[in-house]
Amino acid sequence: MKKFLWGTATASYQCEGAWNEDERVESMWDYYLHKNNLEDGDTASDHYHRFKEDIKYMKDGGHNTYRFSLAWPRIIKNIDGDINPKGIEFYHKLIDECLNNGITPFVTIYHWDLPQFLEEKGGWINKETVDAYIHYVKVVFKEFGEKVKHFVTFNEPRYFIFSGYKIGNYPPALQNTEFTIKGSYYVMLANARAISEYKKLNLDGNIGIVHSFAPVFGVDDTLETKIAMRNADNFMNNWILDTAAKGEIPIDLLTRLSMKYDLSYITPDDMKIIKENTVDFIGLNYYARVLVKPYAEGETTLVVNNAGSSAKGTSKVIIKNWFEQVFDPASKYTEWDTEVYPRGLYEGIMMVHNKYNLPIYITENGVASYEDVTGDEPVNDDYRIEFLNDHIAAILNAKDEGADVKGYYVWSTMDLYSWKNGCKKRYGLVAVDWKNGLVRKPKKSYYWFKKVCESNGKIIDRRNI
Repeated sequence: MKKFLWGTATASYQCEGAWNEDERVESMWDYYLHKNNLEDGDTASDHYHRFKEDIKYMKDGGHNTYRFSLAWPRIIKNIDGDINPKGIEFYHKLIDECLNNGITPFVTIYHWDLPQFLEEKGGWINKETVDAYIHYVKVVFKEFGEKVKHFVTFNEPRYFIFSGYKIGNYPPALQNTEFTIKGSYYVMLANARAISEYKKLNLDGNIGIVHSFAPVFGVDDTLETKIAMRNADNFMNNWILDTAAKGEIPIDLLTRLSMKYDLSYITPDDMKIIKENTVDFIGLNYYARVLVKPYAEGETTLVVNNAGSSAKGTSKVIIKNWFEQVFDPASKYTEWDTEVYPRGLYEGIMMVHNKYNLPIYITENGVASYEDVTGDEPVNDDYRIEFLNDHIAAILNAKDEGADVKGYYVWSTMDLYSWKNGCKKRYGLVAVDWKNGLVRKPKKSYYWFKKVCESNGKIIDRRNI
């Protein structure tokens, strides 16, 4: 596996902190969390002040890449698009620190932290946000395009659009199907326009999108289940991956939606832009598959467990007249109702490879747990080592079958703020002791992953996959 990228991933709001320092402006998450008196990322992992320490942990841990995101509110100061030089300076320092330590920066341009000044004008349901995003990406490409060889337009459009506009558990906390459809469309239009701007510059790099990948499986082989699977695939995956990789929004999805909703904002000119500007690669964030059966009864229900063990077993997905998600009683689940199913990653990679024939990066994969990190000894997270081993084995198997997988990123580099799940939901290879000055403490998994990186995956046990 020559030039395979082994590393970890974070997101700006979840790790940087310094929410109001150096002229960073308010994001939609700042506003929403402060207004509702919820646990916030004001300090998070304090990566803004400790990035050199964190990158040293990466280098010492054998990583050759780091996936992180830029904070739009740290770079653009206002609705007029004025640039914040201090934000630009910070990201130059971060990128240079990576490069000086032999770590390839893999940069996500948007990981959910929309400036509040844009949210106040309608956020992603206002087409003007697309124009504002393009102004932002032009700044990013001009400043960092010569240094960064891997750009991501958006992290997980499905997750932030559905959570913000349909489920309502993330800002702007709405429950409106029409807004969900419109926001989904404008994000994918923004993706295509950003790719167009990048290609104009003829930079020596590539640009892709990262998707919250949920490969769809059926409970049986009946025709009804296959129809439910197609509906679920459109809902979970195709509107992002088909649009980004093929330049085509699934026609059966558009046809079905048009029977109930006004889609007149979808214009031929926009569709031409989408068709002509497709991604160079696909990033897949894999945590679990989706097992579905045909819709039986009940109203549309989208319940996400953001409370962990206190709400275990409450997650539920029913899309009326489309499909129902079911949970396999034979599987293991985390405290947050996430199924542990590494086989799904192998089969999912092969689905994506066979359908799109593009380079693939596994841009997030990891497992969360409650952990006591206050002791002097490294956290013994053997369960995480087992989880990562089995998922990396699935990737290696897919590579053996011809899939062009080029990199793997553990979520996450260090413990960080996990959105509505707060800081108790720990994913990091490096512990952050929130009660003791944010001291970093590598876990057992950190030392194990170091051996994976340094051996280029040769220590992985592949017998059980």
